[in-house]
Amino acid sequence: MSTADTEIASAGQAALDVRHHILSVLVENKPGVLARVAGLFARRGFNIFSLAVAPTDEPTLSRITIVVDVRSTPLEQVTKQLDKLINVVQIDELAPEASVERELMIVTVTVDAASRPELLALTEEYSGVVLDEAADRITVSLGGVPDALDAFTARMGSAVVAYQRTGRIALPRIAP
Repeated sequence: MSTADTEIASAGQAALDVRHHILSVLVENKPGVLARVAGLFARRGFNIFSLAVAPTDEPTLSRITIVVDVRSTPLEQVTKQLDKLINVVQIDELAPEASVERELMIVTVTVDAASRPELLALTEEYSGVVLDEAADRITVSLGGVPDALDAFTARMGSAVVAYQRTGRIALPRIAP
């Protein structure tokens, strides 16, 4: 486990768990399914914190990973509404302690000659990769648990020019 993963393992995760829950929704890989799922959330006033969609190893299925804000809506109500959609095959709630989750972030930061070595060391500490460099800016890619990405951007502070994050993806942990 990297320093960054250790750093965030205990900090902030408990607060996130109370508010957000991860749903892994297996759906038929057909046009319009994502629109129907998103439409259901919009019609019911459910808040989506994060959303990621990708095909699975089975070409006829896709997995939608939805991070739901449960302060606004009970999780049971969300899953009951999702289960009513015809293209939904399976819904699994992924408890944070029983799942592996990751996000990807690309971030551009300003640097000067003095701060460049520190940024490169921090990028290495967080297992990041430099994607693009100029004299005064560097763009890096990082993948990890959401709190680690938050910690990286916090440590970079006002040097952050812009960043973009993917939605969270998650799978159940493999039982020992």
